[in-house]
Amino acid sequence: MANLSTTFAKLSLKNPFIVSSSGLTNSVDKIKKLEEAGAGAVVLKSIFEEQITMQTAQLDGYDSPESLDYLSTYVRSNALNEHITLIQSAKKACNIPVIASVNCYSNHEWEDFAKLLEEAGADAIELNILSLQTCKDYQYGSFEQLHIDTLKRIKKVVNIPVIMKLGSNFTNPVALIQQLYANGADAVVLFNRFYQPDINLQSLSFISTNVMSAANELADRLRWTALASAEVPQIDYAISGGVHQGKSLIKSILVGATAVEACTTIYQGGEKQIGIILKELEDWMDENGFETIAQMKGKMNAAMAGGGNPFERTQFMKYFSNHQG
Repeated sequence: MANLSTTFAKLSLKNPFIVSSSGLTNSVDKIKKLEEAGAGAVVLKSIFEEQITMQTAQLDGYDSPESLDYLSTYVRSNALNEHITLIQSAKKACNIPVIASVNCYSNHEWEDFAKLLEEAGADAIELNILSLQTCKDYQYGSFEQLHIDTLKRIKKVVNIPVIMKLGSNFTNPVALIQQLYANGADAVVLFNRFYQPDINLQSLSFISTNVMSAANELADRLRWTALASAEVPQIDYAISGGVHQGKSLIKSILVGATAVEACTTIYQGGEKQIGIILKELEDWMDENGFETIAQMKGKMNAAMAGGGNPFERTQFMKYFSNHQG
């Protein structure tokens, strides 16, 4: 029988299925059910720097700067304390790794909070720096540098692993991953999903499209994990987005990931999906002679592609030149 245990960001997991940051991981009761269903780890519902900033910005109309400063501090402290309480409670109730999650867009003032997350018992911290760079005066490379600077500040104050969850809006994710590894990142997750806006034509208002991932999103994650794991094999990878079935998990490991982060499949099919997906992985490993996840990892990344690289643009041209309409 296949051994599904794996290592991700120096954490020992009983299997490579991590429940990603979402409404599924915002309470101890939910996390306990996910553990019972077979999850290898959970990433807690993120605390959003942007949300805290927006709530603070709404505190206007007060008669003194001291009052406003006090209320701003209260809003921030209350949000952070809720996250810390969730970590403490989850660690008491569960045996699987609990990963704290911070969604930020600046590198300011997170050191003290990161230390509190560690003291609360978090097994690791996942940093999401999710932002679109739209300023016409944008300086090339400054967004990448923001990731590096934030990572460096956090690594100075914590001893637990730090995971960087990246968006897909980089010219060269591989180069950034190399710099993140050089500055102490323990793992990267590819990729975070941006909010998808749409327009209601009846009310002429902005709405959101489906917040759930689609299966076809997996291809881009497979491409960049295959390329990055070949160029920067020293760091651990997880794929997030489009992991809906067992075959998605299998492909993710084959291109170089040691774990996946998923939530949409659970929203759509319930906690039982975890067991179904892991059973598909186990059966496939048994059928194909793989005893461990380590034996599978990277078997089909870019370094193992031989003379041709199926993840590069040359294959795109080859396919369409031979395609008959």
